[in-house]
Amino acid sequence: MNDSKEFKPYIPAEKVTPEFTITSIIMGILLAVIFGAANAYLGLRVGMTVSASIPAAVLSMGVIRVIMKKNSVLESNMVQTIGSAGESLAAGAIFTMPALFLWAEEGLCGMPSLIEITLIALCGGVLGVLFMVPLRNALIVKEHATLLYPEGTACAEVLLAGEEGGANASTVFAGMGFAAVFKFLVDGIKVIPADIAAAFRSFKGEIGMEVYPALLGVGYIVGPKISSYMFVGSLVGWMVIIPLICLFGPGISMYPAAEGVTVAELYAEGGAAAIWSSYVKYIGAGAIATGGIISLIKSLPLIITTFRDSMKSMKGGKHTSTARTEQDLPMGVILMGIIAMVFIIWIVPAIPVNLLGAAIIVVFGFFFATVSSRMVGLIGSSNNPVSGMAIATLLIATFAIKASGDTGIHGMTGAIAIGSVICIVAAIAGDTSQDLKTGYLLGATPKKQQIGELIGVVVSGLAIGGVLYLLNAAWGYGTAEVPAPQATLMKMIVEGIMGGKLPWTLVFIGVFLALALEILRVPVMPFAIGLYLPIYLNATIMIGGVVRLCMDARKKVDSKIKERQATDGTLYCAGMIAGEGLVGIALAILAVVGIDMGLTEHMNLGNIGGLLLMAVMILSLLKFSLWKKNKK
Repeated sequence: MNDSKEFKPYIPAEKVTPEFTITSIIMGILLAVIFGAANAYLGLRVGMTVSASIPAAVLSMGVIRVIMKKNSVLESNMVQTIGSAGESLAAGAIFTMPALFLWAEEGLCGMPSLIEITLIALCGGVLGVLFMVPLRNALIVKEHATLLYPEGTACAEVLLAGEEGGANASTVFAGMGFAAVFKFLVDGIKVIPADIAAAFRSFKGEIGMEVYPALLGVGYIVGPKISSYMFVGSLVGWMVIIPLICLFGPGISMYPAAEGVTVAELYAEGGAAAIWSSYVKYIGAGAIATGGIISLIKSLPLIITTFRDSMKSMKGGKHTSTARTEQDLPMGVILMGIIAMVFIIWIVPAIPVNLLGAAIIVVFGFFFATVSSRMVGLIGSSNNPVSGMAIATLLIATFAIKASGDTGIHGMTGAIAIGSVICIVAAIAGDTSQDLKTGYLLGATPKKQQIGELIGVVVSGLAIGGVLYLLNAAWGYGTAEVPAPQATLMKMIVEGIMGGKLPWTLVFIGVFLALALEILRVPVMPFAIGLYLPIYLNATIMIGGVVRLCMDARKKVDSKIKERQATDGTLYCAGMIAGEGLVGIALAILAVVGIDMGLTEHMNLGNIGGLLLMAVMILSLLKFSLWKKNKK
């Protein structure tokens, strides 16, 4: 394309500025660990993660430009390149790996070793970066005008608007500080309860919310549309399906409830939550799996053309230029890295594949990396069907392992491990391509960015195993604190294929509910996630979406002012998510070592206390977005 040849980056190729420095590497590593841990915690709680690229870029500008008095946009870009890798690797890992811990808790297998988890994460992460290197010229350079990479372009704009770096960084830090203090008061020293609940015993429905900054932040960031679909999913589950089950089947005793326990007895003992965990969750699982497969099927024409066009571009993309902005990692290094990953996958005990199987995993990985990269270029990371790819891989892997005769727990853990590698490959490939687009616009050196991505992946891979172990030791997966929705779903899929243990009636209710929604053109995935998660989480997410709706709906406000205020709100919310996640990790450490920080019993404020806390949270968000005074 002529557009790519005429394009001039912000920093010209002939100009050399600080980029891959000790400062950028250390800051990037810190942010990779921080955002990786915070996003792992968030994802295991609510089933979704948020992009770390822009918050990492803003924080790096705040330190490099304001504190260190350096004017280096490429250094700030390197920080966000390394830092954002932690969030993407965490997203891929938490979708699948907690299933291994759940099986260990059930006594079906031993606890996965820290080394195995780390190796699986590293294999997926390193392959995701390496696969993107030969695709960079094809997707980022040649198709500069057609593949916009929304998050990557937005991150470049934030970095170029670096004059406000200090003020914006202070917004992120304010959000982190507020959420950290809030989380410590509520869950640390346990001064105030953050739950609001209203149970309708005669009707058998229940509604309520958990008042936490991260949930409000997620709702604000995903916006009113997605958060409303999630809330409606919960509303259908808790105010429609649960009352129906209690109305029509009070005397029924069926799997997966405890043998001999009727629905009426289950409700009397545990309320609506007991019916939800025993019945509704399986309907939600069927809906999520169907939503993932639907998104994949709808994307198939795009996936096929994407892969074909990418391969064509690569064939004609031999580079002889030595310009700084066109230097990639050498192809020899890429091939050696891929071969090394094949051998590691082969020798890791948790992945029951031979050498040919390991090579097939890599081929699948390359296919999904290509698809992931191009799709985030077209429709953005938030619409990338990573969960659909993970489900498809898991189905193929489980059927293949079952066909080979390995139908026990060994085969099931192997299927999850294979799914983990592919899921992380797809997540990291999408993140790497967004970062390379940012670098292309700014005039970064691709080779240095690619090395930065590998550093971020390795550091995050080493950290994620510890985070997963810590959260499991503190609370256990599948509990109210860390429900691990996606991993529980993946576990159920593998068990259903291998041993037929699933309550298929409930699962198929979810399948056909999802198909009905698709026919009505209602987005299936957010609705299904809402059905699968407790209403307490989604109600707070909905409130965050409503705050965003009210801010965006104002008529007599200049569009640029509205956009700036929305960005400030997003940065504050990203800070809240990181702050709560970090304190959540700290509290997990205290729980593991047996330290109880609770100083008193909860103040007996009931629902009024929760509503007051919600009001404080919303006011703090408005303070740093709507009412923030921006210096010119």
